[in-house]
Amino acid sequence: MMVDAMEYISGLVERITYTNEESGFSVIKLKSKGFSELITVVGNLAAVNVGAVLHLKGNWKFDSKYGRQFNAVDYKETIPATITGIEKYLGSGLIKGIGPVYARRIVNCFKEETLKVIEENPDKLICVEGIGQKRVDMIKKAWQEQKEIKNVVMFLQSNGVSTAYAVKIYKTYGNESINIVKTNPFRLADDIWGIGFKTADKIARQLGFAKDSYERCRSGIFYTLNELSNEGHCYANREQLISETAKILELGEKQINDAIDRMIEEKSIIQDEGDIIYLPPFYFSETGTAKRIKEILSKKNSRNLNNIDKIIADIQKEYGITYDEVQINAIKTAVTSKFMVLTGGPGTGKTTTTLAIIKVFQKLGDECLLAAPTGRAAKRLSETTGMEAKTIHRLLEYKPSEGYKRNSENPLKCDVLIIDEVSMVDIILMYNLLKAVSNEAIVILVGDVDQLPSVGAGNVLKDIIESGMVNVICLKRIFRQAMGSAIITNAHRINKGEMPILKGGRKSDFFYIEEEEPQKVVEIIKELCTKRLPGYYKVDPINDIQVLCPMQRGETGAQNLNAILQDALNPSDVTIKYGGTIYKLNDKVMQIKNNYDKNVFNGDIGTIVKIDMEDKTLVINFDGNDVEYDSTELDEVVLAYAITVHKSQGSEYRIVVAPLTMQHYMMLQRNLLYTCVTRAKKVFVLVGSKKAIGISVSNNKILQRNTMLAKRIRDISL
Repeated sequence: MMVDAMEYISGLVERITYTNEESGFSVIKLKSKGFSELITVVGNLAAVNVGAVLHLKGNWKFDSKYGRQFNAVDYKETIPATITGIEKYLGSGLIKGIGPVYARRIVNCFKEETLKVIEENPDKLICVEGIGQKRVDMIKKAWQEQKEIKNVVMFLQSNGVSTAYAVKIYKTYGNESINIVKTNPFRLADDIWGIGFKTADKIARQLGFAKDSYERCRSGIFYTLNELSNEGHCYANREQLISETAKILELGEKQINDAIDRMIEEKSIIQDEGDIIYLPPFYFSETGTAKRIKEILSKKNSRNLNNIDKIIADIQKEYGITYDEVQINAIKTAVTSKFMVLTGGPGTGKTTTTLAIIKVFQKLGDECLLAAPTGRAAKRLSETTGMEAKTIHRLLEYKPSEGYKRNSENPLKCDVLIIDEVSMVDIILMYNLLKAVSNEAIVILVGDVDQLPSVGAGNVLKDIIESGMVNVICLKRIFRQAMGSAIITNAHRINKGEMPILKGGRKSDFFYIEEEEPQKVVEIIKELCTKRLPGYYKVDPINDIQVLCPMQRGETGAQNLNAILQDALNPSDVTIKYGGTIYKLNDKVMQIKNNYDKNVFNGDIGTIVKIDMEDKTLVINFDGNDVEYDSTELDEVVLAYAITVHKSQGSEYRIVVAPLTMQHYMMLQRNLLYTCVTRAKKVFVLVGSKKAIGISVSNNKILQRNTMLAKRIRDISL
């Protein structure tokens, strides 16, 4: 490779060939005087738009693969002067509300004065065909924003921050962005989703913050505690916290220890018995949950049970169901308890028992409320009980700006609260739920304790059971109708540490295809989803088949399978790109973050029903609700042809296809395979190696979560 001396060139940006959202590295094509062909320019040019005039400083280099390129080390941008340049500039997606069509119309109307009109007299745009007041207001706002964003982007880029993050920072702090970043860049890690400590630390170092500053130590300690909470832990042992944080910050343990002491003093973290350290939300949620359970238990249940046997007999007659002894015991326990857990695996009659419990309470004149952690789980609960069931957030009337409307001052109006799929509920949500329950109410928690625990911190269902302070009924018998299902039989075998029966006939609902090679596993899954399963079962390949993966990454991970299945199943050419992912019209997608403003939650699956290239927006339909997204919000959404098993909790799918290979070694756990199998309603297909299955089945070493809930429930005396 030959490198020439530093030079200066100017020209018009004709097109942007490539941009890496993370690094800001871009490849652009420049039209420049004196050059017959377009020049290829490479460098950190992510803030640049088509149609802009650039003055570049850099050097020429010859790349053996791509030929002669101008390597830009610095640039200045000026607004285009020619009509063609202005049209390109406006049509590049720079301003929300103006795409190529409106750009042409505006430039035809105002010619060389276009940008001056938008800057000084934007109300004139109303005379352009198709532009109403709403769009004028949108353009005004977007024009102002892009000027500010430009400044923020330029400042942040010079400090090694990507454009994608720059836009997020501006959206959070507005015109204060640069000032806030300069004053305390570590705030970014706390305030902005997607920006972690490492990014904030990189900016801080660029800005000259000392390696051993208290702000940096504080942010590193928060980062370690947050990382542990993402793994499910409510607290960290002090020793563990010091050693982990010291590694991240590359500092001595004494400095970290001193910073921890100062943070305890400031009450930004909480130290509890035995040198354990909590972030305040987890401490107050754990102690509060224990206290609320004890308070509910302390009130007496005064229901008259003289005619309970007759009520149960009437329900059995009415619904044509015969309950066994354990189920009748569960019904009676529910009616006489103040706080109860009903647990059991698939096919053990949890649903029919829950239905009977509801009917008994109704015949006793009690009002029941039903809820579940996710929209899908709530919908399923509604379908099986014939009653309205809400998500817990909706039940508590949560609004981002106001918090939970239902709380201790404004409790839920019910005699009985029944929560399904409780294994998914984390400690913070459980605390907010129990705060909204009156002491007089009966609380019944239903769930499968052997499934994967909640994505959020805590192990609530398991801890409540282990406390020994509440009534627990465990359903174990598999009912006859369920016995015929190889899915259910194998789920219970896996749960007991036995290999599933992998040989199934044509009429089975559990199939296994043996394949060691990851590449071939991918090919088989593609064929199953596009041809074999839709052809044989006459199902919709997108809506009726769900691929569940142990991991996100790797050849047989969800990311790669999504790209392959999107290409194979969705031919649409209406697209929008964000962060390296192409989203197409009709794509199946999943929300990966709770967004209370939009009323969509982590794990919700929807379909892209509209893409507006002019406005850089798209609409996703989640279970009948249309939700609009700006293109910059698409880091909250991933393709969902394939998802992780963790994200599938609380959902059921008609057909599940699951890869299981030695590539997934880190995730080969019994409860993961068990959860995966139990998501399938009609058909389950496992593709992979017997060795990987064997490791999963035998590996019952579930990562112990740092929680104190069971002990706190036992210890509290009211």
